Amino acid sequence: MAMNRPTLEAVAALAGVGRGTVSRVINGSPKVSSKARDAVLKAIEELGYVPNRAARALVTRRTDTVALVVSESEQRIFDEPYFAGIIRGIGSALAETGLQLILAMAQSPEEHERLEHYLTGQHVDGVLLLSLHGEDPLPGRLEAMGVPTVLGGRPVGLEAFSYVDMDNRAGARQAVKHLLGLGRTRIATIAGPQDMGVGVDRLAGYRDALLASGMGELVGFGDFSEESGESAMRELLEAHPGLDAVFAASDLMAVGALRALKAAGRSVPGDVAVVGFEDSKVALHTDPPLTTVHQPTELMGRQMAHLLVARINGEELRQPVLILDTHLVLRGTA
Repeated sequence: MAMNRPTLEAVAALAGVGRGTVSRVINGSPKVSSKARDAVLKAIEELGYVPNRAARALVTRRTDTVALVVSESEQRIFDEPYFAGIIRGIGSALAETGLQLILAMAQSPEEHERLEHYLTGQHVDGVLLLSLHGEDPLPGRLEAMGVPTVLGGRPVGLEAFSYVDMDNRAGARQAVKHLLGLGRTRIATIAGPQDMGVGVDRLAGYRDALLASGMGELVGFGDFSEESGESAMRELLEAHPGLDAVFAASDLMAVGALRALKAAGRSVPGDVAVVGFEDSKVALHTDPPLTTVHQPTELMGRQMAHLLVARINGEELRQPVLILDTHLVLRGTA
């Protein structure tokens, strides 16, 4: 005769406690005495009871899954060190909580729409959003549907409830002040996309520093990729052949700029000093090694995860917005 699966009631009866106590032990609630917990765990082991995950999800409305949504192409996510650092940080913070992380990539409006249906269909307990462009409707829609959401980076044109960001403006200001301190007089910037908070803030920091010096702006634009840094540098050199310094708003754009400067026969830092932003591993391998602004990407990922877990658990957030410090790392290019 086949044995029936042991029930929650059977565990409660054997442990000599109520159903609610068994349920609290299974769900990891701290509101159980150690004596009752031990009795329940012993009964679970003796009976071979396996909590029905689907049934538990129905009761608690919890899936123990959170999604990280990145609005970039797969190539960028796997090529750019920034994303690896953030994902490592998120993963290490979630590992301590027992929550499972799923990665979703969505660029086109169609992909976003499909993803929105999935994320609001009670498949996940919360969402982390990274690399938002422009006035993306996804965060607002998730919040409206009651899905806790935390953003990586200050969004443009959006009222975000909770996000973690670098102090991009101060970091950029420090980079350009360093170039001014070296006596450079024609300082260009390769700015990031202006539909992203990070692009806007790093350009603002460049402008802050130049404003104080009374120097004119020399601005090129890229999309944070190496190729865009190279082509922006070429254009800047054609328009302003006398420039003697460049602040690139990402390390990869700085790498592209170094390639364009070398091709144009400009020595670094002799003719042109270069500063990047990120302090990724790539900064150690340029020739000469790259002076850059350090940003704590793993910490950003960890803090995003901590905020999201707090929101999922219904905690009141003392600081729904966290801004992390940056600092300049001096190497060979400036």
